[in-house]
Amino acid sequence: MKSENLTQAVEDYLKIIYGLTEHHKRATTTQIAEALKIKPASATGMIQKLAAYNPPLVEYQKYQGVKLTPAGEKVALEILRHHRLLERFLHETLGFPWDEVHEEACTLEHFISEDFEDRMADVLGNPSHDPHGDPIPTRDLQMPNLHTVRLSDLKTGQRAIIRRVKDSDPSLLRYLGQLHVVPETKIEIKDHSPFDNNLKIKLLGKEGYIVLGPEITNDIFVQIVE
Repeated sequence: MKSENLTQAVEDYLKIIYGLTEHHKRATTTQIAEALKIKPASATGMIQKLAAYNPPLVEYQKYQGVKLTPAGEKVALEILRHHRLLERFLHETLGFPWDEVHEEACTLEHFISEDFEDRMADVLGNPSHDPHGDPIPTRDLQMPNLHTVRLSDLKTGQRAIIRRVKDSDPSLLRYLGQLHVVPETKIEIKDHSPFDNNLKIKLLGKEGYIVLGPEITNDIFVQIVE
């Protein structure tokens, strides 16, 4: 099933469900409703419609949550490819700051053609990640594997490279951008507070230290350097 035959609302649901089930087997209707900022009853109604598509886009069992079918996952990955390529294009080519590209891409992702997508990817050099470090599905809709851990999991003395920052909070992105806490930055943990789980972090190649609490370090994903 091609995404151009689906409504924007359906595409949004599939993308949200993909994100919620990326590391878990199923998503609850409550989680989906919270992500879309709607009532659970509305989410349940749409999920039942998605399960009734031919072919079905989701597998739904009452009280057991939702997961995408292969057809639903294909659509979700296509929309994610649009979204993350657009974020990269907006950031690199049009100069949008990384804290503004998410909302712009959410608006545009439903309307670009596959030809536009291919041309945009070619102009950008077929990037593997968006400005926040999220992987971009390949042309054949395969999702690259990311072997990362949360920054909050690191201990004193460990070194790592920042690979991904959650893009859900623009104000946090602006703050981290000012601190130079962005993908590809190399860091070392200088101290860990066992009482509040704050981390004292050295950005390698820069002066001084920064201290980040768990509300922030839980949203940053790193690759540990042995």
